Amino acid sequence: MNVMLTINGLSTQAFFPDEDIEQLHLPLLQRFSSQQRLLNRPLVVFLVAPPGTGKSTLSAFWQKLSHETPDLVPLQTLPMDGFHHRNDWLDAHNLRQRKGAPQTFDVTKLRDALIALREPGSRWPEYSRTLHEPVEGAIHVTAPVLVVEGNWLLLDDDGWRQLTENCDLSVFIRASPEVLRGRLIERKIRGGLTPARAGDFYAATDGPNVARVLRDSRQADITLQMSGDGAFHFEW
Repeated sequence: MNVMLTINGLSTQAFFPDEDIEQLHLPLLQRFSSQQRLLNRPLVVFLVAPPGTGKSTLSAFWQKLSHETPDLVPLQTLPMDGFHHRNDWLDAHNLRQRKGAPQTFDVTKLRDALIALREPGSRWPEYSRTLHEPVEGAIHVTAPVLVVEGNWLLLDDDGWRQLTENCDLSVFIRASPEVLRGRLIERKIRGGLTPARAGDFYAATDGPNVARVLRDSRQADITLQMSGDGAFHFEW
């Protein structure tokens, strides 16, 4: 299936094999729907993965699929990027160049926002790719199934461990570091960096983040494996 998705305000073309939709994506969404109906309140799902796995594209596809499939409960994706500290805070703590690392997020604010998801009508911040700052309350939370996606939601570290108290179900995407390296360097080159600068950025920023997510994330309820061609399958 070829689909047009909106991610971070931009239209993105994506492809998902029909076989994967039938054997993986729809069964996952059916599990989300069944669990939400049993809870009879918003279901909070953590989607956790290292950089380069396409989790934003995946969660946007899940959102589209849930709204187009009659027996599924509607799903909404909530990116974690809106909980970055503001740039003046990052500058004061000499962390601007580390933006995206765990210490550049306001984990207390994130925890409070997760608690608020239990009640209808909450709002969620969004990260502006134009301002390079979070925009407070930009997302109106409306769906019964809420997929919170980010790198660090299962991080086994102080402050982050407590987040799972407000998670009903967690999904982790595992992938080969070598595959992710190629995808992330190619992404930076498409964004305008030279191959040399893209490689340097990976070594300084993306690479350490990939290694830490894969090494230090807690066990999820469901694990998916991403293959070299970007397809997903269940890890049994």
